[in-house]
Amino acid sequence: MVLDNKLNITDQVELSRKEELISKTRAKQLFDTGEINNVEVGTFKGLALIHKYLFDDIYDFAGQIRNVNIAKGNFQFVPRIYLEPALKAIDKLPQSNFNEIVEKYVEMNVAHPFREGNGRSTRIWLDLVFKKELGKVVDWQKVDKEDYLLAMERSPIKDTEIKVLLNDAMTTEINDRQIYMKGIDASYFYEGYFEYPTESLKSIENKFDERLAKTEWQKDSQVIDQEPFIENDLKARK
Repeated sequence: MVLDNKLNITDQVELSRKEELISKTRAKQLFDTGEINNVEVGTFKGLALIHKYLFDDIYDFAGQIRNVNIAKGNFQFVPRIYLEPALKAIDKLPQSNFNEIVEKYVEMNVAHPFREGNGRSTRIWLDLVFKKELGKVVDWQKVDKEDYLLAMERSPIKDTEIKVLLNDAMTTEINDRQIYMKGIDASYFYEGYFEYPTESLKSIENKFDERLAKTEWQKDSQVIDQEPFIENDLKARK
């Protein structure tokens, strides 16, 4: 099934190509414009802003909580009916050390709050948490795709593997542009997108204006009120 999109594309292969081209260009601009430094760190609000920045030229649902249940293989992500309380609980999870940050990341992945683009936006979100709390980021080009996907598949039950993988790839080069760009390429590669390396996008950047920066990309994203909900349920899966 081809998702409804602003480009009116009905062919999945063509949509995937355009989605990679446009959203990867936006991911590049997020860093180059400095807008990445304005994202609220460690909250769903911040994640929604990233998602909207990346995908707003493609999908009406960019930055919006999904309105359907979704699954990957045999794994069911948080049902839609429980999604808002789950996200409120995730916002409250601690993030003061490496283990806490990865555990929070795993819970956000289990929530999978968007209809599409969860992994790509959440990995940027994760690096912002690492950067703020630890002064480090993940050098994603050092994280093998198959090892990562398998570790993430197992992480809701046992998160040891993903912790080892990420810990081995940490770097203190938190503002290094090349590490960020290669990280975007790796992040997209995990999801099967590899046609447009970030450094090949220079010639087409002028096709995408900055109309979302600082104004439109922020104002429409959903903001969740802070209330205690299912924190015990989150802890039960540890």
